[in-house]
Amino acid sequence: MLRDRRIVLWRHGQTSWNVEGRFQGTTDIELTRIGVQQARRSARRLARLKPHAIISSDLRRAAATAAELSSLTGLDVLYDAGLRETYAGDWQGLTHTEINELHGDDYLAWKRGEPIRRGGGELETEVADRAAPVVLRHADALPDGGTLVVVSHGGAIRTTIGRLLGLEAHHWEGLGGLTNCFWSVLGEGIRGWRLLEHNAGSLPEPVLGDDD
Repeated sequence: MLRDRRIVLWRHGQTSWNVEGRFQGTTDIELTRIGVQQARRSARRLARLKPHAIISSDLRRAAATAAELSSLTGLDVLYDAGLRETYAGDWQGLTHTEINELHGDDYLAWKRGEPIRRGGGELETEVADRAAPVVLRHADALPDGGTLVVVSHGGAIRTTIGRLLGLEAHHWEGLGGLTNCFWSVLGEGIRGWRLLEHNAGSLPEPVLGDDD
């Protein structure tokens, strides 16, 4: 049975807190002027994929990014709070240096890859528990060969990818981060979802000479 669906997970554009190196979490920060330009440039590329649906975090930085693609494709954006970034409690608004000074033990444990409630907030597995089902529900509604664009946040995207690929949580960090307004692409294969592109700023190219 042919499905061959595709999921594009697109990180929002730049914010002032990105530039300052502050933990954003669920704090509702707007895009900078550069962030808007990034979103417009990336949207022109992603529109060429002719997506069938766009879903987005309801935080303003993601919603504004999604709006650029919506304006080019004519698709309505469906917003879902389940796609928000990881809630990081007391760490939100602080730089890495400030967090290390105030919460040094937890910060070092997090850097070692231990499951830590940053600032008393969410575990990465809890983010995956709320975000991945949202993505799968909308992906399941795609037609065969359809493309879903998911506009979200770096941490939420990484945990969602890890969950959809069936990776153990301690391996998720190995996926690396996403540049503002870059994306990752998951494709549907016989054995489930597979990572086709990661932290990409160009359109996916066919893989030639692979094992399938």
